[in-house]
Amino acid sequence: MTSPSSARRALRRGLALATTALVAAGAAVATVPSAATAAPTPRNGIVCTTGGPSAADHQPVFDLTTRTGYIDLPDGNTMFMWGYSNGFDAFQHPGPVLCVHEGDQVTVILHNTLPEASSIVFPGQEGVLADGVPSQPQTDGTGMMSSLAQPAAAQSGTVTYSFTAHHAGTFLYESGTDPEKQVRMGLFGALVVRPTLGDDYAYDSADSRFNPSEEFMVLLSEIDPYQHQAVERNKPFNLTTYKPRYWLINGRGYPDSIADNGASWLPNQPYGSLATVKPYQPDPTKPGYHPESGMARYLSVGSEDYPFHPHGNNGLVVGRDGRPMKTDAGQDLSMEKFAINIGPGQTWDVLFRWFDAEHYSKENPVPTTVPDLANQVVGTFYSGSPYLGNKEALPPGVESLNQCGEYYIISHNHALYQITSWGVTMTGPITYMRIEPPEPNTCN
Repeated sequence: MTSPSSARRALRRGLALATTALVAAGAAVATVPSAATAAPTPRNGIVCTTGGPSAADHQPVFDLTTRTGYIDLPDGNTMFMWGYSNGFDAFQHPGPVLCVHEGDQVTVILHNTLPEASSIVFPGQEGVLADGVPSQPQTDGTGMMSSLAQPAAAQSGTVTYSFTAHHAGTFLYESGTDPEKQVRMGLFGALVVRPTLGDDYAYDSADSRFNPSEEFMVLLSEIDPYQHQAVERNKPFNLTTYKPRYWLINGRGYPDSIADNGASWLPNQPYGSLATVKPYQPDPTKPGYHPESGMARYLSVGSEDYPFHPHGNNGLVVGRDGRPMKTDAGQDLSMEKFAINIGPGQTWDVLFRWFDAEHYSKENPVPTTVPDLANQVVGTFYSGSPYLGNKEALPPGVESLNQCGEYYIISHNHALYQITSWGVTMTGPITYMRIEPPEPNTCN
């Protein structure tokens, strides 16, 4: 942990402004450095690392290297972290999103550069091997458990883990060595196993289909800065005093959380969380035909529940911890949720649709009296109109980042004390859903 300087604070303020400006900008494409894939990275949505050329033969290979580095936080602070980099790239947080297919023979090669031994475990995967033998807990000379899997030695050790991805779903991968230290320092990432039915399905069932352009990751984590400071200074840390002061979504806090994937001013934090969607419209004879759901993959590596709440939007939970919400006999156990209460180590797969249930428009106005302008507070993203696709004049002196009459609806951790950054309120795990007006529109 380093103390913020005045110059750092000024830079952060500039970055926050640039973040919000980019939300309203066009559909440019950023690129996240990747050793496994050179494909362009989408501006929003999940960013997959696909395991190199052998992935086409269902044998993806990932090299993950432990690195140290720093991330930026919303209060102007920076934080010393550990992380998995893709291949032999520089530090990033969180680790790359590993995307494979059901039935793939997956190989993950850990290259450890840390000053202590480290390993990787894959919760939910079966038959994991480490250097060709079963991956299993390790003990030291006294019989005490030292690691949940065979570790790579400090500084330059290597271990090759392999398994068959038997089940579709969303999973974590994380350090199995001293996890109360190493996972909290940042050694974690997401593993997505796509089903045989296709990449646009969550599971091997027709009712789990989603639009691939509307697939999003919500990876929630936390930081106790005193633990990170102790590790950086090679000092002991008393775990009984552990107390998070920062909470993050995809490794960022708001407003950085809604910046694009690969934002240049966040070189070590490549993943944004803004969810850009189109209104659900299942009728092909009507404008804006858009018949598929969006997909949100929730994951938590925190120490307590995170009740995440996307405003104005129910979600259909179709999977938990990499298992579909169905019985062996096929009975549907999916459920609607207005808030997703994610426990430590859990993953939730949620389909969602946005639509205007009341069909409000200028011709069918909202039945309420609009307050006098003197009593209004105009938000940063307001278009000047309550109707999707419309822009109206704003009060003199008021500027908006709204581009084309789109809506912005907040999503955030509903444990409100967790949407802070060491006391700075309305930061942390907050993001937005941006609803584009039906096409044709003036968005770009």
